[in-house]
Amino acid sequence: MSRRVVVTGVGLVSPDGVGTEPTWKNILAGKSGVAPITHFDTTGFSVTIAAEVKGFDPLQFVEKKELKKMGLFIQFALAATEFAMEQSGLKIAPEFAGRVGVCIGSGIGGFDVIEREHTALMQGGPRRISPFFIPASIVNLAAGFVSIRWGAKGPNSATCTACTSSAHSVGDSFKIIARSDADVMICGGAEAAITPMGVGGFAAMRALSTRNNEPEKASRPFDRDRDGFVVGEGAGILILEELGFALRRGAPIIAEVAGYGMSGDAFHITQPSEDAGGATRVMHNTLADAQAHPEQVGYINAHGTSTLPNDRIETVAIKKVFKDHAKKLAVSSTKSMTGHLLGGAGGLEAGLTVLALRDQMLPPTINYENPDPDCDLDYIPNKARAASFEYALSNSFGFGGTNAAILFKRYEG
Repeated sequence: MSRRVVVTGVGLVSPDGVGTEPTWKNILAGKSGVAPITHFDTTGFSVTIAAEVKGFDPLQFVEKKELKKMGLFIQFALAATEFAMEQSGLKIAPEFAGRVGVCIGSGIGGFDVIEREHTALMQGGPRRISPFFIPASIVNLAAGFVSIRWGAKGPNSATCTACTSSAHSVGDSFKIIARSDADVMICGGAEAAITPMGVGGFAAMRALSTRNNEPEKASRPFDRDRDGFVVGEGAGILILEELGFALRRGAPIIAEVAGYGMSGDAFHITQPSEDAGGATRVMHNTLADAQAHPEQVGYINAHGTSTLPNDRIETVAIKKVFKDHAKKLAVSSTKSMTGHLLGGAGGLEAGLTVLALRDQMLPPTINYENPDPDCDLDYIPNKARAASFEYALSNSFGFGGTNAAILFKRYEG
């Protein structure tokens, strides 16, 4: 019999705030984190806006001499983990360190470091490459640094499945605990791809919004006038614990993880299939894993990227899975405020979904001004609202047709 798993800590570093509660407060206030890019000179770029993390001081979380060893995504992961550990009150003691694991995903890893070191190579030759180049940039070093910092000696891994990366890391961590391979998992994701190559690459695909003159209105999921997503950055980390372990140490239990599903589109490298098969299967699989009925779900934190195909096809999938109940479901895309954190999106959004359950508050989809006839659900337009709901679902879909969904439940003893 699988073991019950609960969430005891949420740590967020986002374009809407450095810290869990500041981020959540701004999300409920409907505040956009999108603004003109400051990380690099955007002259000549068709896209000059992004959702950057503002006011982040890595020296609050990392010693100065360590900074050169880690890309920005690792710094975000360490900061978010600190916030999550603080909230959970977890102190890893030597006697159970081998039962505490880490799984932190990223879609791209240290793009900033890769670009910087490539410039060094081109300008000064191979001797100019930093000896820290590889560990500062590879995806699994967020999990590596976190495990070293906090002494977590259990399972250690990293998912790299595009925009589904950190949803997979949370879901996989849930299963690791459920099958008794660990008692605690520090999990989630981080991304820092607001770089010339990151923004330039997505812009070349015509995937990004070009609403450069109105950055706050650029990310508009489910709206008729949406024209692409906005690149975001940051990290979302959850502390998951086996229920008995959490109770024995008197941990604050925020929510329970009820189910996890995965699926593949087997269709196209970047586009979802018109029949919404992958998204439909992943939600069905998650509900089946939780042994939950569609009617029990009160809120969906949608993948909701603000691209034309994604929002329409996700809406189709929700209708297929939830049938008549879809009309009563509250659905929102917090990407309307945070932009799209790519591999970090699932971790951030899982955290926001847990906070929504905790506070019984539904975060809005901002910039929802002109309804799209193909997107006709209740997207919690523009303003947060109070509600009473027991289950909340978080969806994540990625390039390559990789999908994950996690179902969270209000904790009842």
